[in-house]
Amino acid sequence: MKKNWIKYTITFISVLLFRLIPFRAPNVEPIMSVVMPLGKTYGGIMSFIFGSLSIIIYDSMTSGVGIWTLVTALVYGLIGYGSFLYFKNRSGWKSYASYAVIATIAYDILTGLTIGPLFFHQSFIVSLIGQIPFTALHLLGNVSFAIVLSPAIERWLVKEESKVVNVQKVSLVS
Repeated sequence: MKKNWIKYTITFISVLLFRLIPFRAPNVEPIMSVVMPLGKTYGGIMSFIFGSLSIIIYDSMTSGVGIWTLVTALVYGLIGYGSFLYFKNRSGWKSYASYAVIATIAYDILTGLTIGPLFFHQSFIVSLIGQIPFTALHLLGNVSFAIVLSPAIERWLVKEESKVVNVQKVSLVS
């Protein structure tokens, strides 16, 4: 599918600006809700890049880049690529919600239960106990955004693509 770089850039900047809103819960953000329809419409590589760069650029603008950036960017990139595989034959809010649940839990396990214990000598039990409310809020945010935003973003991305295809068909017929 032809990629619309303007829409890709608009979604990237919109997600970054949302994440820069002060005093919001740190894990209520629309990355997942954008990565999923991007994976479906633009493919795994573009979704991987979106997820990874969202983390890297945000960290470089706020907390600084560290080992946590590498781990979280890699995991979000893999979640983006996974969305390409998951959504090959799926669509709709229920599919987006189910992937958001699976991917959020995977993300929180792979990042929240590894970075503290492995790199900052935090005990596993402290990480696990701290992760429970974080993951609950993360799930609430990601699933809510997945139900409301992801189908709308998919329609917006596909709408442009179908216009391009229709114009090409008309040109071929003429």
